[in-house]
Amino acid sequence: MAQIKADPNKVSWEESEFPILCETCLGDNPYLRMTKQSQAKECKVCTRPFTVFRWCPGVGMRFKKTEICQTCAKVKNVCQTCLLDLEFGLPVQVRDTALGLEDNAPRSDVNKEYFAQNMDAHFQSNEDGLGSSGFGKAESAGREMLKKLQRTEPYYKRNRQHICSFFVKGNCTRGAECPYRHEMPQEGELKHQNLKDRYYGTNDPVARKILTGSKTGGAGRQFAPPEDKTITSLFITGVTEGIMEADLKGFFYVFGEIKSIVVAHKSKCAFVNFTTRTGAELAFEKSGGGVNIQGVPLRVSWARSRPVGARSEQKGETAPSPTTIMDTLQAGPPPPPGSSSSFTYPSQDPTYQGSTSKHR
Repeated sequence: MAQIKADPNKVSWEESEFPILCETCLGDNPYLRMTKQSQAKECKVCTRPFTVFRWCPGVGMRFKKTEICQTCAKVKNVCQTCLLDLEFGLPVQVRDTALGLEDNAPRSDVNKEYFAQNMDAHFQSNEDGLGSSGFGKAESAGREMLKKLQRTEPYYKRNRQHICSFFVKGNCTRGAECPYRHEMPQEGELKHQNLKDRYYGTNDPVARKILTGSKTGGAGRQFAPPEDKTITSLFITGVTEGIMEADLKGFFYVFGEIKSIVVAHKSKCAFVNFTTRTGAELAFEKSGGGVNIQGVPLRVSWARSRPVGARSEQKGETAPSPTTIMDTLQAGPPPPPGSSSSFTYPSQDPTYQGSTSKHR
């Protein structure tokens, strides 16, 4: 729990024991070592000194640190590092738009100091503190929308190392030993992000992309039915060990006849294959992109069509005909690399099993 210094010369200087972080920023390492430095920097929102924490989320990831104080994080219910909503893992602008919340946080330095002090007193008087700003009173329709947009698993790709600036200039000589990523930066609006815009929920390019995608179907989520009418399968993500094939069948069977269900607990996903396209479309329409089975939120999207002969087409080759395949199977397996064309396996030689003649 954060505490405020009693020293008159250090009014509103925050002193905390542990940061407010999301699961992604904290990382998947259960044995995390974290450094703590009191009043090391000023908050990038309210400019008040606060306790800075620094840690490495995992192997091959970059070191991360807290960017804003805990008071500002509690006001918006966001992570101190990535400034994404703690409950849904989405930008503030997306959350506020879906829930119909208005941003009343002040912008001027004087008002920010007064507002922060009042919020400190409010959080100290409430034991729950975090999330007591009224986010739980939002409309259920908006919360359902956020549940469909949120990720079901931590997105650890956000913790990757930064791009090597020497590699971009063509001067990096460390090769594979370089701790930074050797790839060219991608241009676009997502490159120009501002921390304050993300916190206040204004002009956030990431939020704009998510909101635009939710209206048009979502890039990569495949909310619209695919044009290929042969696709009759739905792709389910977020599947836990407790969800079995019978649980999925008990939910989806009412929409149409199910051909098969494939569950991959290791990948936390499943495929529900319907016999008809009509059943698949009805199941997707009624699920609305997400369902809740045994208290676990699952995301539903259309499965992708499997490419046929993609590698052969790239090489300019044609797919083999069924006759060619049967002739190949009758001829037996191919010889090992480096052997002559007349090579035969021991199992193909009748004398190997004790026969006196190779021809009967």
